[in-house]
Amino acid sequence: MIILAVFLAMLAMIMLNVPIAVALALAGVLGLVATEGWSSLVSIALDMYSGATSFSLIAIPMFVLAGAIMNAGGITRRLIEFVTALIGFVRGGLAMVNVGVSLFFAEISGSAVADVAAMGSVIIPEMKKRGYSAPFSAAITSSSASLAIIIPPSIPMILYGVTAGASIEQLFIAGVVPGLIGAAGLMGVAYWFARRYDLPVEEAFNLRRLRETFVAALPTFALPVIILGGIFGGIVTATEAAGLAVVAAIVVGLWYRETDFRELRVALMDGAIQTAVVMLLVAASVLMGGFLTRSRIPQELAFWLTSLTDERWLILLILNVFFLVIGFFLHSAAAIILVVPIVVPLINTVGIDPVHFGLIVTLNLAIGQQTPPVASVLITACSIAKANIWEVSKVNLPFVAVLLFVLILSTYVEAVPMFLVEYFYR
Repeated sequence: MIILAVFLAMLAMIMLNVPIAVALALAGVLGLVATEGWSSLVSIALDMYSGATSFSLIAIPMFVLAGAIMNAGGITRRLIEFVTALIGFVRGGLAMVNVGVSLFFAEISGSAVADVAAMGSVIIPEMKKRGYSAPFSAAITSSSASLAIIIPPSIPMILYGVTAGASIEQLFIAGVVPGLIGAAGLMGVAYWFARRYDLPVEEAFNLRRLRETFVAALPTFALPVIILGGIFGGIVTATEAAGLAVVAAIVVGLWYRETDFRELRVALMDGAIQTAVVMLLVAASVLMGGFLTRSRIPQELAFWLTSLTDERWLILLILNVFFLVIGFFLHSAAAIILVVPIVVPLINTVGIDPVHFGLIVTLNLAIGQQTPPVASVLITACSIAKANIWEVSKVNLPFVAVLLFVLILSTYVEAVPMFLVEYFYR
């Protein structure tokens, strides 16, 4: 009865528009007081502080900062020019350029919202100028931006790794193949749209132009080499790689001598707010996590579900549907912090690899970023494109179908995400 009252109180506060972190903390305090008395609150400040100061979490503001520096320093523009020279000769090439640049930007920022805000402000106006509709421009930008939380580094993967006690480096590697498959699928859908609606060809293939843009963008290509090479080579941890990403982005920005400090200031403020929200959620989750652990809710859930079925494929299906629904209503950070501690004992009981499951969670939340009512990434793209969210959502359906296909493939063909993990680590 106490457990039900705590969850109802939390849901009521959220429905009254109380911030999720505050509702989570208050519900946790309510549960602890009801079960253990007021003495249980003596150390909650220290517990919350300890939860939010995990070394691995330092990577989050660092990757956000690296992405902000990258966009303010003229790096994004050079990437667009190079990818345009590479594949702009294909019909609808600018849509594919959109996916290609998102794929690269994903290797720096780890945040889909940062990706769509930084890149969308540059490429969406250009697409509209070239004859692409506003809904299509917003849809392809939004869906391709979600690659940022699948391709390493990924902020939701960092949060999952900390919450579930899984290796963040292995989670990063698990995202490589699904991310590339997703990018190829999005490009395929973009080409289908281009053929169907006679979208424009950007420019004829020109080897000299390709060479010039490649040379101009060459310093930029050092960024993913430093970040991913350091992590996968075992030279640095994910957190240390985030610090290296910031230093590398600063060096490249100074090389180009185009840093827009006004734009950088705005991006840094947005990044600070985004980081503060995540850290407050993490701190609040410590209280709810303590209540759940002492009430043995995760263990009871695992026992109940395994008593219904011990078929892994069916349990994975149930969990996929559950996280898809959760993604409709919660941002990725909140979903991970609220739900993952509850289901981790279940996946351990049925023998699901925590790294494999972390990728499944991430893919579900990537889809959630595209599905209203929350749809944080989709809403950002619609705002930039000045397009109606429901019109964009209709155009976005084939792109979301690609992400669903990657989710199903990664869920039931475990080798897809885990091949590289097995090769490098096991």
